[in-house]
Amino acid sequence: MQRFVDNVLAVTKDGVSSFNKFIHELSVDSDTSSEDYSSAEEDIDGLCPASPLSQNSQFSHANSFTKNTGYWTGWPMFLLSWILFPVRFLLGLPLRLCHLFYSRDSATSSVRGRRKPSRLCSFARVHRTTDRRRGVIEDLHLAIEMFIESIFDFFHKAAHFLLSPSEVKRVLYRWFSSQSRGNEDTYGLSDACVPTATLGENDPTLTERKTTFHQSLNTDARTCQDVITELGYPYEAIRVITSDGYVLLLERIPRRDSRKAVYLQHGILDSSMGWVSNGIVGSPAFAAYDQGFDVFLGNFRGLVSRDHVDKNISSRKYWRYSVNEHGVEDIPAMIEKIHQVKTAELKISQPELEEERNGDQPYKLCAISHSLGGAAMLMYVITRHIEEKPHRLSRLILLSPAGFHHDSPLPLTAMEYLVLLLAPVLGPIVPGLYIPTRFFRMLVNKLARDFHNYPAVGGLVQTLMSYVVGGDSSNWVGVLGLPHYNMNDMPGLSFYVVHHLAQIKHEKKFIMYDYGSASANMALYGSPKPLDLGEYYGVIDIPVDLVAGKKDNVIRPTMVQEHQRLMKDAGVDVSYKEYEYAHLDFTFSHHEELLAYVMSRLLLVQAAQKQPCNQKASRSTEKAK
Repeated sequence: MQRFVDNVLAVTKDGVSSFNKFIHELSVDSDTSSEDYSSAEEDIDGLCPASPLSQNSQFSHANSFTKNTGYWTGWPMFLLSWILFPVRFLLGLPLRLCHLFYSRDSATSSVRGRRKPSRLCSFARVHRTTDRRRGVIEDLHLAIEMFIESIFDFFHKAAHFLLSPSEVKRVLYRWFSSQSRGNEDTYGLSDACVPTATLGENDPTLTERKTTFHQSLNTDARTCQDVITELGYPYEAIRVITSDGYVLLLERIPRRDSRKAVYLQHGILDSSMGWVSNGIVGSPAFAAYDQGFDVFLGNFRGLVSRDHVDKNISSRKYWRYSVNEHGVEDIPAMIEKIHQVKTAELKISQPELEEERNGDQPYKLCAISHSLGGAAMLMYVITRHIEEKPHRLSRLILLSPAGFHHDSPLPLTAMEYLVLLLAPVLGPIVPGLYIPTRFFRMLVNKLARDFHNYPAVGGLVQTLMSYVVGGDSSNWVGVLGLPHYNMNDMPGLSFYVVHHLAQIKHEKKFIMYDYGSASANMALYGSPKPLDLGEYYGVIDIPVDLVAGKKDNVIRPTMVQEHQRLMKDAGVDVSYKEYEYAHLDFTFSHHEELLAYVMSRLLLVQAAQKQPCNQKASRSTEKAK
């Protein structure tokens, strides 16, 4: 519209009015008015980020609005825009009619002989420009600008129709003639063939592919599968059902013929996305795959989708689980599925490799766990020994593992007493802590984008959230913007998991869940009190690597050292390492030194892989003698 005003008021170098020039260029302006707004970068097909943590929204914010700065320079245009704001509803019908007329004009050339872009292509460019993730404030800002622009666009086209009656006749003629060929909805925008540049195997030429345009709420709802496949890695999803009926998703970056595998288990309010969120360079899952490992990504129970064999399970029943169920139900089910899959595949791909006579498995399996996943993994190993069942693991790498929490900041201590006091009331009323509706999940995700795009607001929220968890400096706001916190599904938290952690903190011991009565505990544990897992560390028969963060205020280094002390006293082969990290830095931040250390511990198992074969050969030699 700035160009519209400039043309009306402009005077040529000769001092002659340029009104005729304005009429001459008016049709050209109408042709290109939709292009001005959508003049952002055209390579949107390359928008797949290297990782979900990339800041696409900030670039989109700067790119989409700075392009339109020329529209609103000068106070007269700003004043006029707000004077015309109340007439929106009165002008709605003529505006739609004018858009309809122009959308039918896909084959007419302008006065200068240029081909007019169709309304579909124009909308496609605008959609692609704004397809990056935006926050709530950005959406309101953009909607207001688009609305005001549409009002001026109406007057622009109305002036053109009044001054060019012949053009109106041609538009009406083409419109009615196109009606006879079939009515295609301009505003539906279902499927459209859009020319896109693709890299072929032989000739990277311009080809056409079918792309579906749809109205997007600008939230990133990619799954772990999307991230893995976008980066060019293979993917497999395995459905696992626990003995108590929960349906778990075990995801995999398969290397089927490999005799070494790694199982990665996330922590609280997280998912398998945490292990791939830093892209190819900084993610443990991709690093392990590149080192020749068959990679399995576990997911605990606890999603708002409530996957269960009983499709009608109530919310109260679904969320009725503690850390116990993670350690004695979820992990055993996933590791047994891994064993079943690996054994079957290796028999097919390498038939010469048979299981050892003493029952050894034909592969080595390591586990990497973070936070609550580390506590559940220790619980799994100990309880499997108590039940006299194989745990099938060769090494444990525990990143800031839960289990001991008595050395914690004041906010967490206050939360401990509050949960223990209100547990009898809150348990039945609020069995799970989660966002139940798609709208509010979408709102949380979009607000997270606002926190990124407005540093002052984001800094305030980051400070408040860090104080809630004891001053931990992790990127809490950044994690909320990750794809697994989307409108379709989101990790939740059982109240009984929180209650269990409060019991552990209060007792200053790594205990299993206390059901509140001696009889209930006796039925499950064979004693009136829950098992103290720290007393059973002597049954751990595999190497354990403990990693702590000096800046971690959720699980302080002293609490990880408590694990180390008990394991050393019990004769466990344990190592300990500290880094200058906060709690979430172990998964959601890219740290080369941490990744290198974790990979170095994994590769120790590779050297041990040949030991059973050597032992078998020595036994055969002794028998021959």
